[in-house]
Amino acid sequence: AIVRPMENGEYEMISGHRRRYASMLAGKETMPVIIREMDDDTATILMVDSNLQREHILPSERAKAYQMKMEALKHQGQRGDLTSGQVGQKLSGKESREIIGEQAGESARQVQRYMRLNNLIPEILDLVDDKKIAFNPAVELSYLPKEEQREFVQAMEEAQTSPSLSQAQRLKKASQE
Repeated sequence: AIVRPMENGEYEMISGHRRRYASMLAGKETMPVIIREMDDDTATILMVDSNLQREHILPSERAKAYQMKMEALKHQGQRGDLTSGQVGQKLSGKESREIIGEQAGESARQVQRYMRLNNLIPEILDLVDDKKIAFNPAVELSYLPKEEQREFVQAMEEAQTSPSLSQAQRLKKASQE
């Protein structure tokens, strides 16, 4: 596990929460840790990276993790705008979504698409996590205003069906017009 010292003399666990839980289940009273000095943004990036390594991660968790990492990178003085490929680049010449994607084993476009899920209302995001709405249609629905998303959920419940990609794309187009 990795921890960082706090001002009150205690330690904050940055990564290794599942190992700690497993150690407790195994009856261990202690476990080895690495102590690292780090600021909040560095701690956030490390925590997000360790969570993204989990075998099973929900789409909503991945979307929030990418958002947190982007914000932490932005706080470190690096451009973190994932929604626009034309606005600013990092010192390495790569956009932040490219850097995050490379580190997560995703394309920059896929990182951007996951980030779009953060624009969904909780009811739709839950349906995505529960695999009742597929990822690609959910990305298209994320462009709808919140009120239209609520109306969509009601219509979906009444019809007891989920949208295809082409249906979601048509909804997005109609909403924009």
